[in-house]
Amino acid sequence: MSSIRPWRDIARRQSRQIMVGRVPVGGDAPITVQTMTNTLTSDAKATIDQIRRCEDAGADLIRVSCPDVESTTALRQIVRASRVPLIADIHFHYKRALEAADAGAACLRINPGNIGSSERVAEVVRAAKANGCAIRIGVNAGSLEKDLLEKYGEPCPEALVESALDHIKLLQDHDFHEYKVAVKASDVFLAVAAYMQLADAVDCPLHLGITEAGGLIGGTVKSAIGIGNMLWAGIGDTIRVSLSAEPEEEVRVGFEILKSLGLRTRGVRVVSCPSCARQGFDVIRTVEALESRLSHIKTPLSLSVLGCVVNGPGEARETDIGITGGGNGKHMVYLSGLTSHHVESAAMLDHVVELVEKKAAEIEAAMNDAGQVTEAAE
Repeated sequence: MSSIRPWRDIARRQSRQIMVGRVPVGGDAPITVQTMTNTLTSDAKATIDQIRRCEDAGADLIRVSCPDVESTTALRQIVRASRVPLIADIHFHYKRALEAADAGAACLRINPGNIGSSERVAEVVRAAKANGCAIRIGVNAGSLEKDLLEKYGEPCPEALVESALDHIKLLQDHDFHEYKVAVKASDVFLAVAAYMQLADAVDCPLHLGITEAGGLIGGTVKSAIGIGNMLWAGIGDTIRVSLSAEPEEEVRVGFEILKSLGLRTRGVRVVSCPSCARQGFDVIRTVEALESRLSHIKTPLSLSVLGCVVNGPGEARETDIGITGGGNGKHMVYLSGLTSHHVESAAMLDHVVELVEKKAAEIEAAMNDAGQVTEAAE
């Protein structure tokens, strides 16, 4: 059956599905959003506090670095406290992988080729199987193997893909297939080209990311271009936006990328104008305040905030709740696309928050009555 709006359709690449703890990745499962803590993992309290903020922001999966035995020791307590599956980030030291698997990590982020001998890889695989761990192979343009750099002369898509295939073979040789793969680069062109090649070469889930993307603004732009490009092409099963910012910001940006492509919905989707001299109220400050005050809403719904009547009514027709700036400090409120009533400037902010909270409760009640489970409650 053809879509009503075929120009919005995304034909998603069909990968096989794996489980990361209780979260399915790949296949027809929702594209998951993950982030990584930046606290010392050995400091369990600080790490758990940060995990809680990421959970509240909507993270499906959270990665923690395990560089030493103190970290893997603390991991057991951290896993018990976490509401989402945790991924242990391991580099070089295969014993850390064994300890992390035993501590309850749902996934091990490793490069099998960096673990050491075939027997060490076999030990890690045995530990993963025994504990129900998945494995994420993480190829990075900044740490390609020396022989591949000599072969290709520089990091290039072919080098990243060859590295990934080499690591995959090491796992397959030990009859391990619960893995996902990333081929990240800080160069958007390189990353996208590598993922495109890899998507044609393997059937496993792909973890998307533009590594070392930068700060909150620059990194968001780079990630949106790179990750968004691949998602639009139907590639990707789980994403991490890598920012020099707090990890909960990575989660928020990740969801905004998915929401903009219609791939996932969570919380309030705000449609707002950049503002101009026609505005009937301070749009920029109003949107800032609304985004902050509505961050607790997890129910998917839409809100349009426009400063004047040029585009305001048209946008309001497409959103659950809308407000359009008017003259003399009186603004029109739209409910379900229809004009409803006016609100004065002084009462506008509180009134919109109240309307959104009421609408969210109505949506939740309707879904519960229908026996559905919202994404926020999954």
